[in-house]
Amino acid sequence: MPPRNRTSSRPQPARARQAGDGGHGLARVLSKLGYCSRSQGEALVREGRVRLDGRVVRDPEHRTHAATARIEVDGRPVRAEAPVLLMLNKPRGLVTTRDDPEGRETIYQCLDGLDLPHVSPVGRLDKASEGLLLLTNDTGLAQRLLDPASHVPKTYHVQIDRAADDALLAAIRAGVEDRGERLGVRSARWLREGTRSAWAEIVLDEGRNRHIRRLLAALGAQTLRLVRVSIGDLPLGDLPKGAVRPLTEAERALLERQA
Repeated sequence: MPPRNRTSSRPQPARARQAGDGGHGLARVLSKLGYCSRSQGEALVREGRVRLDGRVVRDPEHRTHAATARIEVDGRPVRAEAPVLLMLNKPRGLVTTRDDPEGRETIYQCLDGLDLPHVSPVGRLDKASEGLLLLTNDTGLAQRLLDPASHVPKTYHVQIDRAADDALLAAIRAGVEDRGERLGVRSARWLREGTRSAWAEIVLDEGRNRHIRRLLAALGAQTLRLVRVSIGDLPLGDLPKGAVRPLTEAERALLERQA
């Protein structure tokens, strides 16, 4: 079942939030309005539970202009949710998805018991990675933060299975080619040095699938731990592992400026 569609004390109809949009598939519009995920929207549409301007539409890709459309699910009007932006300290071992076909635990167990609209992760952290993950129903902000053109830096603290040395650091900074992709970094420096392992701070302004792990593996180093500690100038801070909190207005404004 999709999340319950809530209305605040100042409900915002779809036309108020999405004026001037160029149109999207109906399932995607349901997701952009914060009603449900895109896959849930596709199922609702195919089941005939969604009406668009008074008629049932069964095509999830039916072109829909949310600025002018009247959308109902099970006879209830769908209204845009108030924007929600959350910070989660993702624990290791959880996958960054709502429904996992392999039955693995997901980040959404950290949201159990919270009265929230449908929120989606802004980017991903793989199962073995930890740290700062944003979740939101504001698809516009999410897209701007993820757009490579915005160059919003993301900072990671990474433990590797090798002692620190200048040659390895220089190679990390130079980047590598892997599977036809360029894996580069914005900056890198050593944080802590040991005889058998070391911690590095690596900053990316773009992120490919398993970017840091693949980069280090190509250089002969294994990633033991990978923790994202900031997005732009927004730090994870002392948020406990598995905890979630809403961003303050100042923090949200900071991200908006950087995106």
